[in-house]
Amino acid sequence: MEPIDLAVTALHGSVGDPALNSMNFLNEVAQHYPDAVSLAAGRPYEEFFDSALLHTHLDRFRRHLAEEVGLDRAGVDRTLLQYGRTKGVVHHLIARHLAVDEGLTVDPESIVVTVGCQEAMFLVLRALRAGPADVLFAVAPTYVGLTGAARLVDLPVRPVAGGPDGVDLEDLRAGLRRARAEGLRPRGCYVMPDFANPSGVSMDTAQRRRLLDLAAEEDLLLIEDNPYGLFPADGTARRPTLKALDTARRVVYLGSFAKTVLPGARVGYVVADQRVGEADGAVVPLADHLAKIKSMVTVNTSPISQAVIGGALLAHDCSLVAANTRERAAYARNLRHLVDGLARRFPAGGPVSWTVPAGGFFVVVSVPFAVDDALLHRSAREYGVLWTPMAHFYDAGTPVNALRLSVSAVTPESIDLGLDRLAALVTDTMSEDVTPECQGSATVRVS
Repeated sequence: MEPIDLAVTALHGSVGDPALNSMNFLNEVAQHYPDAVSLAAGRPYEEFFDSALLHTHLDRFRRHLAEEVGLDRAGVDRTLLQYGRTKGVVHHLIARHLAVDEGLTVDPESIVVTVGCQEAMFLVLRALRAGPADVLFAVAPTYVGLTGAARLVDLPVRPVAGGPDGVDLEDLRAGLRRARAEGLRPRGCYVMPDFANPSGVSMDTAQRRRLLDLAAEEDLLLIEDNPYGLFPADGTARRPTLKALDTARRVVYLGSFAKTVLPGARVGYVVADQRVGEADGAVVPLADHLAKIKSMVTVNTSPISQAVIGGALLAHDCSLVAANTRERAAYARNLRHLVDGLARRFPAGGPVSWTVPAGGFFVVVSVPFAVDDALLHRSAREYGVLWTPMAHFYDAGTPVNALRLSVSAVTPESIDLGLDRLAALVTDTMSEDVTPECQGSATVRVS
């Protein structure tokens, strides 16, 4: 046996936390069973990928720097090839995009361009976690990347009930007051109002306004994550973001170009226009402090990656709604195909039920048995289909009688094959382990 140089107990507690293991575990399962149909990955659709566009976007952004920003050739090259500005070099184009697509006016200096949205989460949580009494709230089930980022900065996360309205406001209010009675300081609440990962649930506009009112009453920041807002299903109108409705700087807004432009570029951003009072009396946007943290984590976001994103934005007058017409249609088609396929394979009123989201990537299937990582391994090995156990999105660490299916990176044909295999797994598992108390029913439609 090789000698041990370090004990895991000598490392930060997060390294052994299940939240940090989830993404690696799911990736490893997919790599171990490459022939399995994957209804697990939330990756964007790949049919429209075209590497030739990289040069086109890069050239367009170079022209923009020269013709619109007014840089000479040396300045253009320096912007693209040298260490870059910590806050980013496409912040002004992101501000234009938010104005065009979200009706949101933001100062470009309140934007920090990040290495994916994951870094944006980390920066915000690192800034907010000031002491051991600090606590974060998050709508459950919660995107595991948020939970993992909170672990890295030692910020406890308390769950808030979600439900069909997207967030249970009374549960949030009660949780905030309970935390304060315990001597804790709530720093924020993480929400995904549009087609949330993993639940698929959306908040209607009235609920968004009520949430903002509660945040004002309780002096609470809202951390809004919006990776799926541009992908409503057929006939579904887009709703205003929380940030667009925010008149009191209650919302820190997280954005990403992974789903809407190019995941491989790893470019995201945070809008943090909250006014921070300095010791010397100066007032600066929270973004300035996030940039300080970023300078010690990643220094800056790759200017080449930003240039590709910037060129893609310029190609569509900074409208990602216009840029994603084909993708939106593909996701809507796949979502409809998956939901219809579930209805063909599982009878209404039976023990298997599922959500019907109004858009986005994800459907949650409830089953009358515990769903854990061991069952996922069996599903991949014996049935050739991958999905995600819902237990990964809860903090209790116990199996949940539900799994998440993703429609984003598959074709209708692979959806059919995957559902056939999933139906066989569910049927066999129910026949092996039927418990009378686990009888569900009905499809659950979420808005």
